[in-house]
Amino acid sequence: MPYKYIGRTHSFKGKTLWEIVGNLKNFGVGRLVVRNTVVERYPEPSYYRILKVETLPQPKEESLDNLRKVKVLLEKTFRGVTNPKPVCIESASYKTDYRLIPKDEEQRYCQYKAPVTNEKIFPSTMELPPLMKEVLIREMKIKGEPVVEPVMDIVYNDKKRRIAKEGEKPTIEIKIGLGKPAALSLYKGIKLE
Repeated sequence: MPYKYIGRTHSFKGKTLWEIVGNLKNFGVGRLVVRNTVVERYPEPSYYRILKVETLPQPKEESLDNLRKVKVLLEKTFRGVTNPKPVCIESASYKTDYRLIPKDEEQRYCQYKAPVTNEKIFPSTMELPPLMKEVLIREMKIKGEPVVEPVMDIVYNDKKRRIAKEGEKPTIEIKIGLGKPAALSLYKGIKLE
Protein backbone atom coordinates (compact mmCIF):
# COMPACT_ATOMS: atom_id res chain seq x y z
CA MET A 1 0.00 0.00 0.00
CA PRO A 2 1.47 3.42 -0.98
CA TYR A 3 2.32 6.07 1.59
CA LYS A 4 0.03 9.06 1.79
CA TYR A 5 1.60 12.19 3.24
CA ILE A 6 -0.61 14.62 5.14
CA GLY A 7 0.28 18.22 5.96
CA ARG A 8 2.60 20.84 4.59
CA THR A 9 5.74 19.93 2.69
CA HIS A 10 8.97 21.89 2.42
CA SER A 11 11.85 22.12 0.01
CA PHE A 12 14.66 22.10 2.58
CA LYS A 13 17.85 20.19 1.74
CA GLY A 14 20.66 20.03 4.25
CA LYS A 15 21.27 20.03 7.99
CA THR A 16 20.28 22.18 10.94
CA LEU A 17 22.73 24.81 12.16
CA TRP A 18 23.25 22.83 15.37
CA GLU A 19 24.31 19.74 13.40
CA ILE A 20 26.83 21.81 11.43
CA VAL A 21 28.41 23.97 14.17
CA GLY A 22 28.32 21.22 16.77
CA ASN A 23 30.71 19.07 14.71
CA LEU A 24 33.24 21.84 13.94
CA LYS A 25 36.29 23.01 15.86
CA ASN A 26 35.56 26.24 17.80
CA PHE A 27 31.91 25.86 16.67
CA GLY A 28 32.91 26.88 13.13
CA VAL A 29 33.72 30.52 13.86
CA GLY A 30 35.01 32.08 10.63
CA ARG A 31 33.51 29.40 8.35
CA LEU A 32 30.87 29.96 5.65
CA VAL A 33 27.36 28.51 5.73
CA VAL A 34 24.68 28.82 3.03
CA ARG A 35 20.94 28.27 2.96
CA ASN A 36 20.03 26.05 0.03
CA THR A 37 16.74 27.80 -0.71
CA VAL A 38 18.58 31.11 -1.21
CA VAL A 39 21.51 29.63 -3.17
CA GLU A 40 19.21 27.99 -5.72
CA ARG A 41 17.11 31.13 -6.19
CA TYR A 42 19.77 33.73 -7.13
CA PRO A 43 22.84 33.62 -9.39
CA GLU A 44 24.89 35.89 -7.07
CA PRO A 45 26.49 34.26 -4.01
CA SER A 46 24.53 34.46 -0.77
CA TYR A 47 26.19 33.13 2.37
CA TYR A 48 26.70 33.63 6.11
CA ARG A 49 30.09 33.92 7.87
CA ILE A 50 29.89 32.61 11.45
CA LEU A 51 31.09 35.20 13.99
CA LYS A 52 29.89 33.81 17.32
CA VAL A 53 27.93 30.77 18.50
CA GLU A 54 25.93 30.32 21.70
CA THR A 55 24.43 26.97 22.47
CA LEU A 56 20.94 26.88 23.91
CA PRO A 57 19.79 24.24 26.40
CA GLN A 58 18.46 21.03 24.94
CA PRO A 59 14.66 20.83 25.10
CA LYS A 60 13.30 18.51 27.80
CA GLU A 61 11.16 16.62 25.32
CA GLU A 62 12.79 16.58 21.89
CA SER A 63 10.32 16.01 19.08
CA LEU A 64 9.83 17.10 15.48
CA ASP A 65 8.11 20.25 16.73
CA ASN A 66 10.72 20.96 19.41
CA LEU A 67 14.23 20.50 18.00
CA ARG A 68 17.57 21.67 19.38
CA LYS A 69 18.27 25.28 18.45
CA VAL A 70 21.42 27.38 18.55
CA LYS A 71 21.98 31.15 18.62
CA VAL A 72 24.45 32.23 15.93
CA LEU A 73 25.79 35.72 15.17
CA LEU A 74 26.51 35.93 11.44
CA GLU A 75 27.87 38.30 8.84
CA LYS A 76 25.26 38.10 6.09
CA THR A 77 26.07 38.44 2.40
CA PHE A 78 22.96 38.47 0.21
CA ARG A 79 23.29 38.44 -3.58
CA GLY A 80 26.93 39.53 -3.40
CA VAL A 81 26.33 42.50 -1.05
CA THR A 82 27.61 42.18 2.52
CA ASN A 83 25.42 43.62 5.27
CA PRO A 84 27.54 45.86 7.57
CA LYS A 85 25.58 44.87 10.69
CA PRO A 86 25.78 41.31 12.04
CA VAL A 87 22.62 39.21 11.99
CA CYS A 88 21.50 36.86 14.77
CA ILE A 89 19.77 33.61 13.85
CA GLU A 90 18.01 31.68 16.57
CA SER A 91 14.43 30.85 15.62
CA ALA A 92 15.34 29.61 12.11
CA SER A 93 18.33 27.52 13.23
CA TYR A 94 16.25 24.33 13.48
CA LYS A 95 15.45 24.29 9.76
CA THR A 96 17.21 21.56 7.83
CA ASP A 97 18.30 23.90 5.06
CA TYR A 98 21.90 24.84 5.89
CA ARG A 99 25.08 23.60 4.20
CA LEU A 100 28.71 24.16 5.17
CA ILE A 101 30.98 25.49 2.41
CA PRO A 102 34.23 23.49 2.14
CA LYS A 103 37.37 25.52 2.87
CA ASP A 104 38.68 25.16 -0.69
CA GLU A 105 35.47 26.72 -2.12
CA GLU A 106 35.29 29.64 0.37
CA GLN A 107 37.65 31.78 -1.74
CA ARG A 108 35.37 31.47 -4.79
CA TYR A 109 32.37 32.66 -2.75
CA CYS A 110 34.21 35.62 -1.21
CA GLN A 111 35.85 37.07 -4.33
CA TYR A 112 32.61 37.83 -6.19
CA LYS A 113 32.47 41.43 -7.40
CA ALA A 114 29.02 42.90 -7.95
CA PRO A 115 28.61 44.30 -11.48
CA VAL A 116 28.62 48.08 -11.67
CA THR A 117 25.09 49.26 -12.31
CA ASN A 118 23.94 52.69 -13.28
CA GLU A 119 23.15 54.42 -10.04
CA LYS A 120 19.70 55.98 -9.83
CA ILE A 121 19.93 59.65 -8.96
CA PHE A 122 16.62 61.16 -7.91
CA PRO A 123 15.76 64.85 -8.43
CA SER A 124 15.54 67.22 -5.48
CA THR A 125 12.79 69.34 -7.11
CA MET A 126 9.85 68.77 -9.43
CA GLU A 127 7.25 70.82 -11.29
CA LEU A 128 4.13 71.97 -9.52
CA PRO A 129 0.63 70.76 -10.34
CA PRO A 130 -0.85 72.79 -13.24
CA LEU A 131 -3.40 74.79 -11.22
CA MET A 132 -0.96 75.69 -8.47
CA LYS A 133 1.64 76.65 -11.07
CA GLU A 134 -0.82 78.97 -12.81
CA VAL A 135 -1.77 80.66 -9.49
CA LEU A 136 1.89 81.31 -8.59
CA ILE A 137 2.68 82.72 -12.06
CA ARG A 138 -0.30 85.11 -11.79
CA GLU A 139 0.86 86.22 -8.31
CA MET A 140 4.35 86.93 -9.70
CA LYS A 141 2.84 89.04 -12.49
CA ILE A 142 0.64 90.99 -10.04
CA LYS A 143 3.59 91.72 -7.72
CA GLY A 144 5.73 92.77 -10.69
CA GLU A 145 8.35 90.09 -10.07
CA PRO A 146 10.11 88.37 -12.98
CA VAL A 147 8.17 85.29 -14.02
CA VAL A 148 10.15 82.09 -13.43
CA GLU A 149 9.06 78.46 -13.63
CA PRO A 150 7.94 77.57 -10.06
CA VAL A 151 9.16 74.23 -8.65
CA MET A 152 8.70 72.43 -5.35
CA ASP A 153 11.22 70.53 -3.24
CA ILE A 154 10.80 66.77 -2.90
CA VAL A 155 11.10 65.04 0.48
CA TYR A 156 11.76 61.29 0.29
CA ASN A 157 10.73 58.96 3.12
CA ASP A 158 13.56 56.46 2.80
CA LYS A 159 17.16 57.55 3.26
CA LYS A 160 18.53 54.98 0.77
CA ARG A 161 17.79 57.09 -2.30
CA ARG A 162 20.60 59.16 -3.74
CA ILE A 163 19.36 62.70 -4.32
CA ALA A 164 20.96 64.93 -6.94
CA LYS A 165 23.26 67.59 -5.55
CA GLU A 166 23.35 71.12 -6.92
CA GLY A 167 24.58 71.11 -10.51
CA GLU A 168 24.17 67.33 -10.85
CA LYS A 169 21.74 65.91 -13.40
CA PRO A 170 19.29 63.29 -12.05
CA THR A 171 18.86 60.02 -13.95
CA ILE A 172 15.21 59.63 -12.87
CA GLU A 173 12.59 62.15 -13.96
CA ILE A 174 9.41 62.70 -11.96
CA LYS A 175 6.56 64.24 -13.95
CA ILE A 176 3.05 65.22 -13.04
CA GLY A 177 0.48 63.72 -15.36
CA LEU A 178 -1.56 60.64 -16.09
CA GLY A 179 1.28 58.59 -17.51
CA LYS A 180 0.20 55.61 -19.59
CA PRO A 181 -3.29 54.55 -18.50
CA ALA A 182 -4.12 50.87 -18.15
CA ALA A 183 -7.42 51.23 -20.02
CA LEU A 184 -7.42 53.78 -22.85
CA SER A 185 -11.20 53.42 -23.27
CA LEU A 186 -11.70 55.32 -19.99
CA TYR A 187 -9.95 58.36 -21.46
CA LYS A 188 -11.85 58.53 -24.75
CA GLY A 189 -11.94 62.10 -26.06
CA ILE A 190 -9.15 63.31 -23.73
CA LYS A 191 -5.83 64.38 -25.18
CA LEU A 192 -3.04 62.35 -23.51
CA GLU A 193 0.57 63.53 -23.66
